[in-house]
Amino acid sequence: MQLPTTATAPFCPSEVRGTVKVPLRAPPARRLLRFLGPGLLVSVGYMDPGNWATDIQAGSKFGYGLLWVVVCSSLAAMWLQVLAARVGIATGRDLAQLCRDRYSRPVRLVLWLLAELAIVATDLAEVLGSALAFHLLLGVPLLWGVALTVLDTVIVLALQGQGFRSLESIVLGLIVTIGGCFMAELAFVGVSWGEALAGMRPSLELLAHPEGIALAVGIVGATVMPHNLYLHSSIVQTRQIEGGESARHLAVRLSSIDTIASLSIALFINAAILALAAQAFHSRGIFVAEIGDAYHLLEPLVGLSAASLLFGIALLASGQSSTFTGTVAGQVLLEGFLDLRIPCWQRRLITRGLALIPAFIGLAWLGDQGLGTLLVASQVVLSLQLPFAIWPMLRLAGDRRRMGSLVASRLALAGGWLIFALIAAGNVWLLVKG
Repeated sequence: MQLPTTATAPFCPSEVRGTVKVPLRAPPARRLLRFLGPGLLVSVGYMDPGNWATDIQAGSKFGYGLLWVVVCSSLAAMWLQVLAARVGIATGRDLAQLCRDRYSRPVRLVLWLLAELAIVATDLAEVLGSALAFHLLLGVPLLWGVALTVLDTVIVLALQGQGFRSLESIVLGLIVTIGGCFMAELAFVGVSWGEALAGMRPSLELLAHPEGIALAVGIVGATVMPHNLYLHSSIVQTRQIEGGESARHLAVRLSSIDTIASLSIALFINAAILALAAQAFHSRGIFVAEIGDAYHLLEPLVGLSAASLLFGIALLASGQSSTFTGTVAGQVLLEGFLDLRIPCWQRRLITRGLALIPAFIGLAWLGDQGLGTLLVASQVVLSLQLPFAIWPMLRLAGDRRRMGSLVASRLALAGGWLIFALIAAGNVWLLVKG
């Protein structure tokens, strides 16, 4: 299923809008299959190395106790991403463009800078995760692994002109790799289903612990990513259903299915990471602060070298999959907020260059054992930026003048504002406690 290509596809969203045609009168299953894809690109941001760091620390420290935070964060992500896609479909513009239309220049510049900071924080996690995977699988020093991550720009250039469907296929392959590795890992270590079910019940007891609230906020930041709201409102427009108002309503329904299904995969993977840490480490009284320690401990604890090898492969796939979507999100922000277009390889180099600075400085200062601290810190930064993306999105989703008949319902908006309030309160709590 090859898309028409442009000179700069797949990384210039405005140039590939409407390139996947979804027949209005086709059988429902065929329509859905043609529409699937944007949710997958968004979902990889919810299973990047930053998620791994927070989930492994949470599972090894508190067992299954914070599993409910993973579940609730994933449900919140589904709620917000469905709204973001609705905004894109209803208006024909992405969230960044709409912010440029709605707000004054100083306000939109602040929103742009905060969103860019979120992308850099995400890319920092990808740099650290990929560097660690190179270190674990190839034996290169961690700082050399960081330097090797610059090579992913070559991958971006190789994909130039291949079309959005090709990008989605690659990402799907990486997601299947990650999911398959963790299914095997869970088969090796087993799962205490009773404890897992108990961990899904919300409990505020652990949040009274300073480390508990920090990990909970990190999980939220790792799960609900601010730049993904901008990204989703743009890439959902690669799908086009010919027709009038009924076609747009159908697009919203198909997009919702795509989003929920894709983020359910991310939920499974994040829950699997936490469960793996809880079962393999917490049950033995071992606290794991570093992803690398988890890799090295799995083989002696489980008794299979394949366990640690699969862990390393999944980590590398996780870092690389997020690289693609980070580049697309960066293009969305530049085009939307600043009406600026640059070649995707330049965008990739800028983002990666900004992420390499804290990666090198942090590892040189803290040493290899500081990698886990840097990863969790990057996710806390994402959580702090999140309200600044949710606020304009909810204001636009409830604007009947912009949204027309696709304006979000009162229930959808109420749920969105509740999520906003909880995240903002969690951020304030963390700042006060910290």
